[in-house]
Amino acid sequence: MNIDKFPDISQIIDLKKYPIDDLDNPITKELVKDCREKLDYDGCALIKDFVKNESLDRMRSEADRLYDQTFWSKGSHTPYFNKDDPSLPEGHPKRSFQERSSGYINSDILEDESDLRTIYASEIITQFISKCLGVSPLYIWSDPLGCNPYSIMDPDNYFPWHFDGNEFTVSILVQESESGGVFEYAADLRSTADENFKAVKEVLEGGRERVKELDLRPGDMQIFKGRFSMHRVTRITGKQRRVIALPTYVTDPYSVNRPAHSKHLYGRALPIHYERENHRVDGLTD
Repeated sequence: MNIDKFPDISQIIDLKKYPIDDLDNPITKELVKDCREKLDYDGCALIKDFVKNESLDRMRSEADRLYDQTFWSKGSHTPYFNKDDPSLPEGHPKRSFQERSSGYINSDILEDESDLRTIYASEIITQFISKCLGVSPLYIWSDPLGCNPYSIMDPDNYFPWHFDGNEFTVSILVQESESGGVFEYAADLRSTADENFKAVKEVLEGGRERVKELDLRPGDMQIFKGRFSMHRVTRITGKQRRVIALPTYVTDPYSVNRPAHSKHLYGRALPIHYERENHRVDGLTD
């Protein structure tokens, strides 16, 4: 990876509107304060029009060029991507399999001059995300396939309820679907002390009391605690596919996806996934 080839971060983000390169700037301090409040309230913060239109155009073009290399996953999984456990009763969340159809342009095949690579390589953005989360130090993820992919959803695709295997995800909507493709989430549904299977089951069975929808538009950045908040993307309708960039950050620089999780989402598992399979910073079901 030749970092010298990357676009300058000012070509991606309007630093006059969002001067994140200066964490002491009053505008940035207010933005960080707002994000922290939203993250503390429901695990999700949204920054509107964060990425410039010309950068979105470049990312859309990259996703189009790499579209034929998308790994498509059509199958079923629980919110935890676990295997069936017959020792548990019928209807238990760990036995609640839902059909999924979507794809990823894996991180390891992004182009050298990719704007998404630039975003992920930027210490400016990592430090800004760290401030918003109130977490330090914060690291880019060691998973070579899932650290900063594009998520691709074609018409009729659906990504059912799930928890993330990593602590924090940053999403940048690159292209919205014609209709459908709504991001829904149930904030802080579990914690490291409590899996809260009862509440998970209620959402899986259609309960809407804890479910929120996010009004996400191209160029918006979302910071999300997906390890603890169950979420999904509703079925894509209309003719246009949904494309979203997913740079991912962690507090543990060693952790990666479990092999089964990696195979399901990205089509393969690498030696690093097996070597670090049992390394977890918490005891949660994946």
